[in-house]
Amino acid sequence: MPKNSPTTYRRIGALLSGTGMVSEEKTRSTLEAAATYADDELAPYAAAQALESFGVAVSVHADDIDSIHSGYAGLLAHAAQVADGRVTISDVRVVEGEGGLEGGRSDLLEFRRNAEPVSIPAEHFAEDYYDHEAACRAIAETAHGDDPRSWHNVGFAREPGVGYDSIMVLATPEQREALHRHLGLTAF
Repeated sequence: MPKNSPTTYRRIGALLSGTGMVSEEKTRSTLEAAATYADDELAPYAAAQALESFGVAVSVHADDIDSIHSGYAGLLAHAAQVADGRVTISDVRVVEGEGGLEGGRSDLLEFRRNAEPVSIPAEHFAEDYYDHEAACRAIAETAHGDDPRSWHNVGFAREPGVGYDSIMVLATPEQREALHRHLGLTAF
């Protein structure tokens, strides 16, 4: 796969399949669903988002959501599914801190991971926006301890003043290196 080839869904699928991140069947079905644009060149952010279409990433929405009180549960359920469901996440809730949201409220994101309690500090400025740092830390809890893969935030070229979703990818160190070498995406 030449380094200077345009990044397309087809190229991403070949890389993910070639590195063992997805099966040939998953690559085929994703490319079939993307048939009308599978060969269109993707900007770096769109390439990062495409990882979710192939089932190896989770996106933490940067825009408003219905509610933080229900949003985190769905986000963590999706992440656990991407991580092969080997970790059970339950009882997800936001415990509200003191005061209002106007200056940022110090909350706790709490849930059970395989029946063990987990508590992650979260700062919320609205009832309908995630704390991205807390969400990413919570997603990291969905990988099983003996899985050689771990969750990483995907880095890509960004335009100033543009809001971006946080894209978390589940990958081994070798797979992270392949994403960087062939697609220009970093995972930290």
